[in-house]
Amino acid sequence: MISTFEELPDIDAANVVRCARVLLRRPLLRADGPDGDLLPMIYRQRTALQDVFSGLLGYRLVVERRFARLYKSGPGEDAGRGVESLSPRGYAYFALTLAALTGIGRQVLLSRLVSDVRAAASEAGIEIADDPADRRALTAALRHLVALGVITETEGSVTAESTAEALITIDTDMLGQLVAGPLAEASDPQQLVELASAAGPRRTEHAVRRKLIEDPVVLYADLPPEQATWLREHVINESRLLERFFGLVGEARAEGVVVCDPEDYLTDLAFPGPGTVARIALLALPELLDRGEPDSAGRHPVGWQDFADVCQDLVEAYPSAWSRAATEDHQDLVRSVIDLLGRLGLLRESEGSWLLSPAAHRWLPQPDATPAQQQRESEPPAPEAPGWSLFDEMEEAAR
Repeated sequence: MISTFEELPDIDAANVVRCARVLLRRPLLRADGPDGDLLPMIYRQRTALQDVFSGLLGYRLVVERRFARLYKSGPGEDAGRGVESLSPRGYAYFALTLAALTGIGRQVLLSRLVSDVRAAASEAGIEIADDPADRRALTAALRHLVALGVITETEGSVTAESTAEALITIDTDMLGQLVAGPLAEASDPQQLVELASAAGPRRTEHAVRRKLIEDPVVLYADLPPEQATWLREHVINESRLLERFFGLVGEARAEGVVVCDPEDYLTDLAFPGPGTVARIALLALPELLDRGEPDSAGRHPVGWQDFADVCQDLVEAYPSAWSRAATEDHQDLVRSVIDLLGRLGLLRESEGSWLLSPAAHRWLPQPDATPAQQQRESEPPAPEAPGWSLFDEMEEAAR
């Protein structure tokens, strides 16, 4: 399929897979950033990597000495993918900052940049409220640009304090590579989102393979009919491709495909995981799966009260197992569990309630013991009554 990759020696082919995995995790890779030590290898193998990404996924890869940029498809209407530090307001400021940086030169004072960003917001018809929440959103956008290497704090630092000053240096080469969507082809924001998330040149093949790469759970019921039919017919071959080129393991089920990374490198959200919310979410799955009859796609309908009841039962059954801060507000705990399962792709909202994915059957934990059993086992054994010993006769003789 990929002639350049097929011609490589085994060691070079393994290095291409390693580099491909790094680029999937870090689409904008810098020499001075995380995993930047692999940039020389990526540069050497750039031809094979470009063939792999363009042939299998329809992605464009740009590789320079200082950075590598993989242009992945946008998430479309999927709200589960994004930067945790950026709120919707933060994302708006991120876009406005990119617009302001485009014509500002290589260095600028922070106060001037903030002024230009707010002017761009006013021009776009976005209301600005100079309050702490608004300043935090702008600061988060600027901090993310610092993390990406697009801007550097030459003197001072970017903070939420309105009186703070700093000298900002802009990497114009990196700035030019940042935006993945075709801005020149879009007439409005909605069209830009649609174009950025559009399928690759091979349409169905690229669209399905991108879902398998980017999402841990892909259900046939969630795909358009032509994509679901194609995946059913090619699921075995696709699993082999995922493992050969990206080191991923696909598990085919009647309802769809679950994709796992044995090394957890490409896993952005590990599950099961530590913490009260993750453990309660795990233990809640068996009970939630029994709450309602599954639909034709194997998805189980659950409501808010189902989550509230199951979480309450777990908190009361194992009171010493949970963080007090995480369980003192029960409503917040329920929301956190729902949010976690949603980000994992195991839960989707549907007409005021939720549908639990059949992939949740992969995690059916069984407690080691019931709370009563644990309590009995933890009680110290009663001391035995003293019995006869060899010293008894000696004591009697002494008397």
